[in-house]
Amino acid sequence: MSETTVRTTSNPSPSSLTVPVTRHGAVIGPLGLFTVLLGAALPMIDFFIVNVALPSMDSELAAGPALLELVVAGYGVAYAVLLVLGGRLGDMAGRRRLFLTGMAAFGLTSLACGLAPTAWTLVGARVAQGAAAALMMPQVLATIQATTQGPRRAKAMSLYGATAGLSMVAGQILGGVLVAADVAGSGWRSVFLVNVPVVLLGLLLTARTMPETRSDRPTTIDVAGTLLLALSLISLLLPLTEGRAAAWPLWTWVSLGVFPFAAVAFFLVERRADRLGRTPLVPPSLLEINSLRRGLAMVVPFSIGFSGFMFVVAVVLQQGLRMGPVAAGLALVPMALAFFAASLAGPRLIGRFGTRVVTAGGVIQAVGIAVLVLTVRNGWSGLSVVELAPGVAVAGLGQGLQLPVLIRLMLSDIPADRAGVGSGVVVTTQQSSIALGVAVLGSLFLALAPSLGMRDALVVTLLVQLGLIVLTTLLSLRLPRAMR
Repeated sequence: MSETTVRTTSNPSPSSLTVPVTRHGAVIGPLGLFTVLLGAALPMIDFFIVNVALPSMDSELAAGPALLELVVAGYGVAYAVLLVLGGRLGDMAGRRRLFLTGMAAFGLTSLACGLAPTAWTLVGARVAQGAAAALMMPQVLATIQATTQGPRRAKAMSLYGATAGLSMVAGQILGGVLVAADVAGSGWRSVFLVNVPVVLLGLLLTARTMPETRSDRPTTIDVAGTLLLALSLISLLLPLTEGRAAAWPLWTWVSLGVFPFAAVAFFLVERRADRLGRTPLVPPSLLEINSLRRGLAMVVPFSIGFSGFMFVVAVVLQQGLRMGPVAAGLALVPMALAFFAASLAGPRLIGRFGTRVVTAGGVIQAVGIAVLVLTVRNGWSGLSVVELAPGVAVAGLGQGLQLPVLIRLMLSDIPADRAGVGSGVVVTTQQSSIALGVAVLGSLFLALAPSLGMRDALVVTLLVQLGLIVLTTLLSLRLPRAMR
């Protein structure tokens, strides 16, 4: 394939790059790929890094359960609500520009979180941090789509999937280490302040290594679709994440009642715009892409189970088994290592076995969760990190064979000019499901624990997750066998 050399579309400055391009646009180099993957890791890590820091926040800020839930939910809801809009803005204004803006805002809001004097200030800063993440995150997948092709794209997508999964596990490991280290007496604040130097490095690397891309046919913002999507997600996620801690007040039930009407209205408005030749926020015609539609159907139960597991394990290790934050983090190291190994092996396995790798991953993950159930049932008293390691590692191995492949599959057939909106849809679905998993499985566990005890509540929650894994495994049988 022939290549020419052109200058990127950014303004002439030291950050302008001369890069090779193909007919698909500028080609991103290895350091540029590392930079955008760093941008993908930050929002994922920050969703989970607070799990092991919540007890310390409660102690210092006297927050109480409801406000602590908002620290988690405020970030997750703002992030999920604005992701598709962030993708559309990147298509219009330039993905590098939006990535830089989002990363800078993420650094500033992380600083605000770390310096928050009160619980309500922390909640507000977390909402703003989620909004900043939503500007940055969609540009990652869209940039990969626009600047790679063939084997390079397959490898980049696999690395993105590995980054997404590892970040969720690494967030809790890193959070435990930082809280225990208590650097300069910062305590829980260090889980946010650590972002600041990372963001400064990311901004420097972005300016020098990330080429500018945008849609060839940028469109205006779909205001009605944006508002209805926001209403749909907020009316579902906020009451589910806040309801248990707030003792299910009237507003939570009213909000849940609004959700189906808002969701139907969103779909009808978007379908009408699509049929009239306009460009809706989420074109329903995107779901006609078989690989995207079937991948989304799988990523929902997968993410609900994965995120619910991570939240519940953080509670069990610290409150049920009385482990310190470092030990609670170290308990997940086998999962992270196994996930990483599976992610590296994934591309070669896909070349040989196609999407049946996802099916195998589901079976392996189910075995890992089953081993954990037996371990917890038979040896709860004095349960150690070593005893948990086999089940955790096997579950991580299975997850690593699923998530990277699913992300690559979902984006494989999306046209280049829809890369931003397609990426936004994928990440929004994943993030909404992550928030839903924490809310639903977390609430289930915390509701059962007082009556059943920590051990049996954990077993029930793991069995629910096992059911979700069985569902993803069955759905994987309907995936297209071959992958591009």
